[in-house]
Amino acid sequence: MNTRAATGVRRLVPSDAPQYRSMMLEAYERHPDAFTSSVAERASLPLPWWEARLKEGSMPADMVLGAFQGARMAGVVGLSFETRAKARHKATLFGMYVPSPFRKGGVGKQLVLGVLELARMREGVRLVQLTVTHGNDVAQGLYERCGFTQYGIEPFAIRVDNNYHSKVLMWCDLKMES
Repeated sequence: MNTRAATGVRRLVPSDAPQYRSMMLEAYERHPDAFTSSVAERASLPLPWWEARLKEGSMPADMVLGAFQGARMAGVVGLSFETRAKARHKATLFGMYVPSPFRKGGVGKQLVLGVLELARMREGVRLVQLTVTHGNDVAQGLYERCGFTQYGIEPFAIRVDNNYHSKVLMWCDLKMES
């Protein structure tokens, strides 16, 4: 399969849950320092949990985008909207993963830009935040090219085995009028 072929990006729906679950379990297994959840924690969750994360509707708390090449999922990224009144102007990018065969072909950029567009479409959302593992220069560079700026570092953010990893805190101002 040509992994450089055009990729379509769309919002995932509950019927995508098996493919989404499989991709994320791969992500947690291969890159444990990149995610706060562990493969064991997420593997124990039943399929209905994954389906609920992909719940359809116009104002869900979470939305997940998938990149596809044909029927094959080439990457995923999520967006979580803040529900508390004083923080509804914020959303959080989560669960970004592009498997190795699809990297360096623009899939990651399509996903990040897609999430930013989703955020712009939600009334009142002004900014998107994310964390990226300190030292993951490739991912941080992608986020910077898409408009994110670093605003801090959370030391010892996660522990994998006996190693601590810091997280770079980033944000993107959507420049929406309030």
